[in-house]
Amino acid sequence: MSNLPANGVMQQVAEAIPKECRREIIIIGSLAAAYHFFRNDKDGEITTKDVDGMLSPNAVAVRNGQIIAERLLEAGWTLRKDPKWGQPGDATTPDDQLPILRLHPPANTEWYLELAAAPPERSSEPKVFQRLSTTKGHFTLYSFRFLALAEEDPLESEFGILYARPEMMALANLLHHPKIAPDLIAGSNDKRSNKDLGRVLALAWLSTEKHGDALDAWHPRWLHALKKRFPDEWRDLAIRAGDGLRQLIEENHKLDLDQATRMCNLSLLGGRDLGPEQLRATARRLLFEVLRPVEASARRTDYT
Repeated sequence: MSNLPANGVMQQVAEAIPKECRREIIIIGSLAAAYHFFRNDKDGEITTKDVDGMLSPNAVAVRNGQIIAERLLEAGWTLRKDPKWGQPGDATTPDDQLPILRLHPPANTEWYLELAAAPPERSSEPKVFQRLSTTKGHFTLYSFRFLALAEEDPLESEFGILYARPEMMALANLLHHPKIAPDLIAGSNDKRSNKDLGRVLALAWLSTEKHGDALDAWHPRWLHALKKRFPDEWRDLAIRAGDGLRQLIEENHKLDLDQATRMCNLSLLGGRDLGPEQLRATARRLLFEVLRPVEASARRTDYT
């Protein structure tokens, strides 16, 4: 993976997105986090190969995806080459077998922009695929159910493009991984759940490093977002949100925490050389200061 300037990549993406779509795409993932925490650092960098843009709201995601895709292709952006998913589909390709649209900026293959979509409103499907038809062929816009949380009160970059709040990305990752699963990241021996749960801890660590009392605002925002986005099941979601994190720091999951720590040190926590015990302490603080009051609110019987 490449070391890229977070501020510079955010600017390039923002300037490439057509103005009419700029308020309807939210940058999520590594770039959103790196920009939020490191944009004022002279040497602030992001270690990544993909920049994730979530088209929001879902009702206009396909339309805006087509506009953005055609505009970028006209401007010299090129399709990412991939032996398995590099070729566009056609009208006969099933939606869930279409490749994701991934585009490299002109004369640059260090990173690529990957387009996703916010999930349909009130959808109960864990993952949704929507067809994106372009002059280069057919692609898919994927949606994960809990990415709806990234739509909650996004922040605005200095370049006029929106990005997801760290605490909303953290909650989405927690809900997406209620347990340590065996699924591996493609081309590696690393568990996807370890990476994403580790990302939760990295976001919490950086929030307290930059602003010591930052976690104070997390639990009221989590509760508000859960009640708004999942009004019929927010209690159940709130009560189980910490399950995967609790499992990660159990003694019999030492290898999983070691793996999560290594991946954190290779990405957002680069240069800090944190150990597993430091991340375990961060997890315990998150469980006590944020998840405990969220769970308590969900268990109240006098809630109105």
